[in-house]
Amino acid sequence: MEYAAIVGGCAGCSSIAGAKLAGIEPMGTIPHALIIIMGDTVKATVAFDKYVPPEVPRVSLVDTFKDEAEESLRVAQALGDRLNSVRLDTPSERGQVTPDLVKEVRARLDLAGFNKVKIFVSGGIDPERITYFIESGAPVDGFGVGSYISGAKPIDFTADLHEVEGKPIAKRGRIPGITPNPRLKRIM
Repeated sequence: MEYAAIVGGCAGCSSIAGAKLAGIEPMGTIPHALIIIMGDTVKATVAFDKYVPPEVPRVSLVDTFKDEAEESLRVAQALGDRLNSVRLDTPSERGQVTPDLVKEVRARLDLAGFNKVKIFVSGGIDPERITYFIESGAPVDGFGVGSYISGAKPIDFTADLHEVEGKPIAKRGRIPGITPNPRLKRIM
């Protein structure tokens, strides 16, 4: 599924198998589970930093136990220049991530001198929410899209032949010849 997401235009994926099939390096963030097991976001981020190879970007999830802006500052202070990004994944039960929350986190990071730390947003992300963040001027560096893709409704289609070697032909009930589709555009 993640390989298909890459083929479909996503910039990255988190599974090792999907990334390998796509010929890219996997990417992801510290999971909630690690933070919950360790009991503290900073402890989990420091452990990740200590044991994961240095070429893996340090992306800390910052919504597990404390306020997202406070947690972002705590992990930034703990990792310094090694922190690549923070990920905001506030659940719908708490109102989801909002453009104002992103702006607050960005402002607090900037005021503390962490201008290079990027902000990723995830949790219920779909095309409409991405548009909402962009139109609101939220300083988001990237979006984590999961269930919108994994839970996508299948597109009903048939693989009927309508033309063979330039000659229109089809089974009974189908119209022979290439069926135009204005929604499809040749990209290669």
